[in-house]
Amino acid sequence: MKQPKIAVVIPCYNEEQTVVEVILAFRKFLPEAEVFVFDNNSSDRTAELARTAGATVCLERRQGKGYVVQAMFREVDADLYVMVDGDTTYPAEVVRSLIEPVARGDADMVIGSRLHEVASSQFRLLNRLGNLLYRWLINAIFGVRLTDLLSGYRVFSRRLVRALPLVGGGFEIEAEMTIKAIERGFTIVEVPVNLTPRPAGSQSKIRLIHDGWLILSTILTLFRDYKPLTFFGTFGVVMLLIGGIPGVLVVLDYLEIGRVTRVGTAALSLGLMLVGAISIFSGLILHTIARRFQELDRQVQLFERDLQELRFPKE
Repeated sequence: MKQPKIAVVIPCYNEEQTVVEVILAFRKFLPEAEVFVFDNNSSDRTAELARTAGATVCLERRQGKGYVVQAMFREVDADLYVMVDGDTTYPAEVVRSLIEPVARGDADMVIGSRLHEVASSQFRLLNRLGNLLYRWLINAIFGVRLTDLLSGYRVFSRRLVRALPLVGGGFEIEAEMTIKAIERGFTIVEVPVNLTPRPAGSQSKIRLIHDGWLILSTILTLFRDYKPLTFFGTFGVVMLLIGGIPGVLVVLDYLEIGRVTRVGTAALSLGLMLVGAISIFSGLILHTIARRFQELDRQVQLFERDLQELRFPKE
C-alpha cells in the first residue's frame, strides 16, 4: 500500500510571532507531510515568514476562520489532513497519535481534546465554562460523549473532507464540523492533548461575547435542521402545557356558572394551544423530510466508497 499523502493546514491571522515555530515543529515530527499556511488578510509578516520557513502559503480574503477552513478543504488535495492553529498552543509531538486512528481506518475525524480527563490544559475561566456549556448541549442533543467541541487541533480523512458541506464563516466552524460529521455517520475519536498558553505578546482572536453567541446559535440552528421533531415538538408541548393552564381556569369557570366569562383568557389559551399543535405538526413533517435526506446522504456515501474501492483496490 502506498503511503498516504498528508497535509498540515494552518489557519493564520497575524501570527508572525509563532507561525515559524509551528511550521518547524510539524516538519520535525511529521517530515513526510506538506505544510500549508492559509493567511487570512494578516497585516503583519505572517505570510512572508511562513514562506521562508518552507510552507506553501495560500491567501483567503474572506475574513473569518470558517472561510479559511472551507478554503483548506477546497484547495488542498491529500489523504489525511492535520489542522492546527498557528499559535503554538497545540503540541506537534503528539501528531502521530492523532493521525493513527484515521490512518488505520478507525476514524474519519480525530479531535485533540484539551478537556479530556487525562489532559492537562490551561484555560481562562470563561473559556472553560463556555466549552463545558457547549459540550453539554452537544452531548445532550445529539447523544454523543465528546469532551471538547471547540478544539482547533484535528485530523480528517479525505472522505470526510470531500463530503462535509461547511457554511460557517467564523469561530463556530469547529462546532459545525463536529455536528455535521456526527449526523452524517462519520466516526469521531478523541485523543487527549495538553493546551499551553500563548507566548507573551501573542493575542487570541476570539471575541468572547460575539463568538460565544455565534457558536451557541450555530448549535441551535443545526439542532433545528437535523432534529426538527425534537426541536419543534418540545416547543409545541411547552406551548400546549402553558395554554392548558388558563384553559383549565376557563373550563372550571364554565362548570361553576354555566357560561364563559373569561373570553380573553379563553382566547389566549386557544391561541397558545393552537401554536403548540402547529409546531408539533410542523416538526413531524420536517422530521420526515430530514430523514429522507439522511437516507439519501447515506446512499451517496456508500456509492462514493464503492467507487473509491474500485479505483484503489485493497491489496
